[in-house]
Amino acid sequence: MVYPLNYRRPAHAARAPSSHGSITGTEKPKSIDDSLKSGSSGMSHGIPDALSFDRIISGGTCPPCTTRDFMNYLKYIELSAENLQFFLWFRSYTKRFNDFPNNEKALSPEWHSNSDTDAPTRAKCSNLEAAAIFKGTDFANDSRTSEAEKTNPFFTPPQTPNSDLRRESGESMDSYEASIVSGLRTDHVQRTTNAFESAGLKWKPLSVQPYREETSRIISIYIAEGGSRELNLSSKERNALLHALQNTTHPSAFRQVIATVEWSLRCQAHPNFIRWTICNGNRPRVIFARGLGIGGIVGGFIAALLITFSGAVRAWRVLSLIGFMIGISTLIAAWKGMCVVLHGMHHRHLRPWELFASDDEPAGSIDIKSDSYESLVCIGSSNSYEDEPWVAKYEKRNIVRKVFDREVWIQEPALRQIQDTIFLQAILGATVISFIIVGIFCAVPSGNYY
Repeated sequence: MVYPLNYRRPAHAARAPSSHGSITGTEKPKSIDDSLKSGSSGMSHGIPDALSFDRIISGGTCPPCTTRDFMNYLKYIELSAENLQFFLWFRSYTKRFNDFPNNEKALSPEWHSNSDTDAPTRAKCSNLEAAAIFKGTDFANDSRTSEAEKTNPFFTPPQTPNSDLRRESGESMDSYEASIVSGLRTDHVQRTTNAFESAGLKWKPLSVQPYREETSRIISIYIAEGGSRELNLSSKERNALLHALQNTTHPSAFRQVIATVEWSLRCQAHPNFIRWTICNGNRPRVIFARGLGIGGIVGGFIAALLITFSGAVRAWRVLSLIGFMIGISTLIAAWKGMCVVLHGMHHRHLRPWELFASDDEPAGSIDIKSDSYESLVCIGSSNSYEDEPWVAKYEKRNIVRKVFDREVWIQEPALRQIQDTIFLQAILGATVISFIIVGIFCAVPSGNYY
């Protein structure tokens, strides 16, 4: 089964140099809605519904179109993996926040960005609600606090560092510090404080609010200038988010930023990922296929010229059709990034980072759908990969080995259908062009030169 013969693979969507691009903040949600509506109709801009963004993110696709493959593409090809990492974190964060009891969620009221003048009122209301909740507890009465501090439920009394993180993660303090916090806390607190100061705000860690420590880490990694995985945000978007997070940790505080990130993923990264995935060979193999295509065409011309210049009957000139058919079809497929030899077996080349994956932890072994991964995807160093071992190893491979790299079967049915369609288009296009060329040669009188 193939798609309609007028199918066209997704056009390359250029990345905006900054968030100040031609599309405005109000147009981004509309673009996302249009993407959702068109995606549910079966085919959207060369992307079938089986390979839609939501289906990939939800884990409904097979290699090489999984969420892990999407993440690798953004990290190694587009160099923008932070968008998907932040998107996955936010999805997990929203789910975990909504699972909180109402009395804890009341500590972080919903944020309305169009009413900044009401921020003091909202803060006062939330303080009163929190005071009622913590009345009679150590938060409201602690011998180590001043009288003014006792009336402020958002004042954090002295306690074991990161006790709120330990509660959120469900881990013991020893294991948590050993894995993440011990090397990041001091650094991320300083970066978070600097981010608020640069926006003209004062950072007040309100640890009684749910996930205050986690949002602090997110600010230092994704929002603060110079963060290890800094998002491509405008200063207006960054300042608006910091202003919101100064008052609440409710997921609605990220509304504007997540719209920018989701628009980038849906309207730019996702189409480019599908276009790139259609290519079943690496660049050396595609160039080699193009060379074979040109060689086939040249061979067809040589055969047609020799037969035409000879005294053979015109019917023999049809033999040149074989060279034209093979050469033109191979060239058309290679022009779209496909090798017809690999396609004949529905194979693809392993990506460079897949070639050197260790046997005990192969690429894609982490379950990207699990909440544990989504909650930890925000943790770690930058997305730079220049120091990864496979980079040097792949550069040392000679060109012949790259052309004939290891192959693997394509598991995703929708991707195989797209490639079948492109291959059929190449065959039909080559047939039409070849018959025209051979027809021209057949119309030329015999040369009778030998």
